[in-house]
Amino acid sequence: MHMYGYFNGSILPVEQIAFGITDLGLLRGFGLFDYFRTYNGRPFQWDWYWERFANSATKMHLPVPIQKEEAYRVVMELVDKSSLPDVAIRFVMTGGYSSDSISVVNPNLVIITEEIHPTPLSQFEEGIKVILDDYVREMAEVKSTDYKRVILLAQAIRSARASDVLYHKNGEISELSRSNFFIFKGDRLITPNRHILHGITRRTVMNLAQNDFQVEERPVLLSDLYDADEAFTTSSTKKVLPIVQIGELTIADGKPGKRTLFLLEEFNELIGNW
Repeated sequence: MHMYGYFNGSILPVEQIAFGITDLGLLRGFGLFDYFRTYNGRPFQWDWYWERFANSATKMHLPVPIQKEEAYRVVMELVDKSSLPDVAIRFVMTGGYSSDSISVVNPNLVIITEEIHPTPLSQFEEGIKVILDDYVREMAEVKSTDYKRVILLAQAIRSARASDVLYHKNGEISELSRSNFFIFKGDRLITPNRHILHGITRRTVMNLAQNDFQVEERPVLLSDLYDADEAFTTSSTKKVLPIVQIGELTIADGKPGKRTLFLLEEFNELIGNW
């Protein structure tokens, strides 16, 4: 199977795409990315993903070297070249090549397609466990390429037989390492409103939920977990994924909740007709 990518104006097989060693992404870890997928061959929530990518670039003072309409044409060409019914699409933009190892001149932009690695069905049926970590991401609203925290915690996550880590600071929950966090208290759906990446699946789920539940965006405290009826996480690959254990705390009866599963059904119906 051959995957193709876009690199600074050219479309090439991904194995032919290469960066020079003076790129600020390599020298300083200075870069951002975004990640989404197609359903039925069409990019999911394209307008929202592009908006977030452009906002991240603005916050990192990186000029986007491609217009939205051209980027969409590139994405669709890469999707067609993949010969797969659905693919993931990854945008990566770095600070580009720098003669003094600090100044941004022209960013490097890569767009590639990837095989989708779906969440196992068993995790939707049984729910997942996450561990806790006293940490909040710097510039959390930016989808930067800095994921060293979760990489360093990988062994701890495995040792706990968990699937991910839930970040909190000063008793306030923010997000998981690569996804957003929700709890249900009765028919109130509650999600953190700060120190987070504003996920596109998060936004989609809140829109789906508003007709059936009271949706609250507000600070969520660790103490809120003790009387939570349900918990779940959302992302491009996780969709609406139940969380049944956080650290040593079991959420409610330790099984995926009916409201969470209802939202998963709603999401699946949406993407089925995308």
